[in-house]
Amino acid sequence: MPREKFQTLTEQMFYVLLCLTQECCGMDILDRVPEMTGGRVRVGSGTLYNLLEQFLDAEMIRETKVEGRRRSYILTAKGKEMLDKEYTRLCAQVVDYQKIFGQEGAQ
Repeated sequence: MPREKFQTLTEQMFYVLLCLTQECCGMDILDRVPEMTGGRVRVGSGTLYNLLEQFLDAEMIRETKVEGRRRSYILTAKGKEMLDKEYTRLCAQVVDYQKIFGQEGAQ
């Protein structure tokens, strides 16, 4: 049986959705993700536009403006729910790590 889509998010997916807590266009996202992560995470334009299309289809984001080829998006309640679910999952991983290595291992 195939895995359910968006069961978990990749780093790129997580940060794209996080950017869309404020209305922005694709170019804004391409700039914000590296800025938000200190350059640790980058999203290529092909990946970004593919993700935006998938998120639209899954109703995790909605289009807010179209100005020529420039499109703006914002997170929906469903997208926020997915971000919350992923945050909870990541926090659980940190707790599991700390159980094994202790608090000092997390530094």
